[in-house]
Amino acid sequence: MALLRWAERPELRRPVLLAAFEGWNDAGNAASGAVAYLRRAWTGKEFASFDAEELWDFTASRPQVRLESGQTRRLEWPKLELVSATLPGREQDVVLLSGPEPQLRWRSLARELREASTELGVGTAVFLGALLADVPHTRPVHVTGGAADPELAALAGVEPSYYEGPTGIVGVLSDALGQAGIPTVSLWASVPHYVSQSTSPKATLALVERATHVLGAKVDLAQLQIAAAAYERQIDELVASDEDATAYVHKLEAQDEEAEHRGPGNARGGEGPRLRPASGEHIAAEVERYLREHRPDS
Repeated sequence: MALLRWAERPELRRPVLLAAFEGWNDAGNAASGAVAYLRRAWTGKEFASFDAEELWDFTASRPQVRLESGQTRRLEWPKLELVSATLPGREQDVVLLSGPEPQLRWRSLARELREASTELGVGTAVFLGALLADVPHTRPVHVTGGAADPELAALAGVEPSYYEGPTGIVGVLSDALGQAGIPTVSLWASVPHYVSQSTSPKATLALVERATHVLGAKVDLAQLQIAAAAYERQIDELVASDEDATAYVHKLEAQDEEAEHRGPGNARGGEGPRLRPASGEHIAAEVERYLREHRPDS
């Protein structure tokens, strides 16, 4: 049974695919946040979605009950959707793919996305992700990744990846499109692991900047820049109030500078969990939890 449900089949101009997934590939909600931000900024319109019944185990990824106007109950199911938009400043369109990382039928999903991309005339695919890493919140966000095409790699500012190990849906779909002759590039932002359960607008901003550079498109970054500055300021204040936290961040800064002197390389990172939106109180609790667990006398 086909997974893709078309609401309409749009006529697109040399479209580029931009994709991100919540969950394993999305530390700090940075990648999914980047696609959501661009969808709002570019007024994207949904034209197709994949069958949720076939892609998720609802006992693990349960639907959410929402209240509208404080009274009407509405169910929200996991959803993986395709959205089209016009790239500002270009005679070209973009297809945005976003939603939770599916749990089932990855091969079928990869095959149908490849077929849909071919039908739509997709010429390039950009995949966004984020990983937890031993990096300080005070430094510019590291964006690593890879691309098989040398020109695309140079444009994206990434080098070939030598990673071996488990992969997520980003790796699977990138491989499927590559086999169809569609050049792909992946961009991964590094998120400080000591605020692992907080949304990172700073990492989202880094991915939006790099992705729009690759696409050659424009977007107003003011809202993200304000959020990123507030995020960094909140963590600065928390760290400054604790000697151990200050020493730890200084250690990470020194390691980061040393790594820069050695040359480019992939950041050390781990699996990105399903994350919650951040508030000042949540960031404080997250930093304090990390410090409690890592103090020498704990």
